[in-house]
Amino acid sequence: MNKLIPFILALFIIAGLNSCKSNKRASDAYGVFEATEITVSSESNGKMLYFNVEEGKTYQQGELLGCIDTLQIYLQIKQLEASIGAALARRPDLPSQVRTLYDKLETLNKERDRIATLVAANAASSKQLDDINAEINITNSQIAAVVSNLTIANKSIMEEVEAMRFQKMQLQNALTKSYIKAPITGTVLKKYIEPNELAFQGKPLFKIADLTDMFIRVYITEDMLSTVHLGQQVEIHLDMPNNQEKVIEGTVSWISAKAEFTPKMIQTKNERVNLVYAVKVAFKNDGSAKIGMPGDVKFK
Repeated sequence: MNKLIPFILALFIIAGLNSCKSNKRASDAYGVFEATEITVSSESNGKMLYFNVEEGKTYQQGELLGCIDTLQIYLQIKQLEASIGAALARRPDLPSQVRTLYDKLETLNKERDRIATLVAANAASSKQLDDINAEINITNSQIAAVVSNLTIANKSIMEEVEAMRFQKMQLQNALTKSYIKAPITGTVLKKYIEPNELAFQGKPLFKIADLTDMFIRVYITEDMLSTVHLGQQVEIHLDMPNNQEKVIEGTVSWISAKAEFTPKMIQTKNERVNLVYAVKVAFKNDGSAKIGMPGDVKFK
């Protein structure tokens, strides 16, 4: 009887292993969870006066997170505004500068009418009429020349003002870029700068990711391509504590058009095939999935 005990125990162990194998879920592909990560870099130079960013904290899109010193830009804008005002003050007053000539022309026209009446009555010579007409023509030419010169001068000044206004718009844009805002609604993954440190163009400030709309990147073999399509509903399995699992509904959002070699850290359904295709499965995360966490999917 004692000799039969090891044999009976072995039978129980084999039966238990077979039971575990039968209960284990059959998945089609494996991968890790990812999110769209954005590294926000500085677009201006200066000291970081204010930077309210904490790793792991969620911020809303457009929320003000920091401010780079804007004093120099502000002073340049004020200087340009003063220059614009001074340029506009130099504009010639066209009506006042030609008013004297118009008054003279009006007097000459009246004098011509009077002389023309006298000539008609043989009380004045035609030479007097010719002289007054000649003077009227000269005055008209003077008015045209003055108007042309003043118009050119005014146009030149307005072009100068327009150029300064564009410079002001550039400075205002630079001023706007000095305020650091969240580009998306997401969670800060990494912080690269602290208040009072120097920021410069291109320097990373923080990394943020949307942990609500996430995806899992898996790899499938060529023989599975015909069964996977965009928009297909997928079951995503997450390993939870105490040997529990959680199932999340996902959707195939992208299928690679080019085959690649199997990544070393990724297992596929058919491990004998070297070439695989990458597939992204998007899903709404309730906080269970974390970036880098392994998972597997079952295509419906």
